[in-house]
Amino acid sequence: MKRRTPPRRRRRRRLLPWLAVGAVAVLAALAAAAAGLVAWAERELERPLGSDHVELVVERGAPLAAILDQLSAAEVIGDPLLARLYLDYRRPEDVLQAGEYRFEQPMSTVEALDLVIRGEVVTYPVTVVEGLTLRETAEHLAAEGFGDLDAFLRAMSSPAPIADLDPAAESLEGYLFPDTYAFPRGTGETEIVEAMVRNFRRRVEDHLDAAAGHGLDPRGLVTLASIVEKEAGAIEERPLVSAVFHNRLERGIGLYADPTIIYALKLAGTWDGNLRRRDLELDSPYNTYVHPGLPPGPICSPGEHSLRAAARPADVPYLYFVSRNDGTHVFAETLAEHNRNVARWQVRYWRERR
Repeated sequence: MKRRTPPRRRRRRRLLPWLAVGAVAVLAALAAAAAGLVAWAERELERPLGSDHVELVVERGAPLAAILDQLSAAEVIGDPLLARLYLDYRRPEDVLQAGEYRFEQPMSTVEALDLVIRGEVVTYPVTVVEGLTLRETAEHLAAEGFGDLDAFLRAMSSPAPIADLDPAAESLEGYLFPDTYAFPRGTGETEIVEAMVRNFRRRVEDHLDAAAGHGLDPRGLVTLASIVEKEAGAIEERPLVSAVFHNRLERGIGLYADPTIIYALKLAGTWDGNLRRRDLELDSPYNTYVHPGLPPGPICSPGEHSLRAAARPADVPYLYFVSRNDGTHVFAETLAEHNRNVARWQVRYWRERR
């Protein structure tokens, strides 16, 4: 006689296939929902937002959640929770940088977050022209709103950033390279000064070997370049002016450079814009009418063209030059020729003007 399967077991066996089919269907539905959710999240993250530009400041030390809420409130990014998930799972090693930002919209959440991760903060330009003294540079930077005058002067008074290049330096006079810079808001005075010195070191490197070939160490190069900077306005004349000073140095003749006396007067606080005959006898090591050779150090910050000219003077025999009163000069090899040039371009020129 055949044994009959109990009814309960038969029902269980009939249910198992249906349960399996149901589980697969549920899993498939969940997978589809997850895929749809991921696709939606991707679209949201890549969707351009806004139509204008937004400026805001991410404060240093602000928590990530607070930054994302700030960006979302400004409509720079979409949902802050979605942005957090994106950062946690796609860019876990990246950090949002503090600073002032300008978001040029339309911009997606991913693009906006990437900008803050890269730290592309707003910068403000400032131009430091050639020929300024250390103090004049500090005054200019302070007047442009980049820091405090006294703080700049303190930072510039330390020769530490160029001690290896010029062990005799007592300050950064001559080593603050004139250029156009761009600094983020809140950049410290010391950081700005260090940036200018780093720029100088990059620029001077190409001229050191050429200068050494003319017997100039780095300090001598910068000192001579600073005099060329103040004497020569026309760029094309700077190698000629440099040659005059090189020739005079080789022959032991005084440089007779008026800008060195003006610098001495500035140091003494007595410069009023007029150089008088009695100033030519000023008791100062910077008076190149009294002391032969180069002065003790640079008298201003020379630019690229003056550094190049000081390191590579023109191959000419000139020992003298006099101004034509238009930014250019007349050069001479002999004193007699120079005296004639002075009579023509100084005495007669100004007499005719009067």
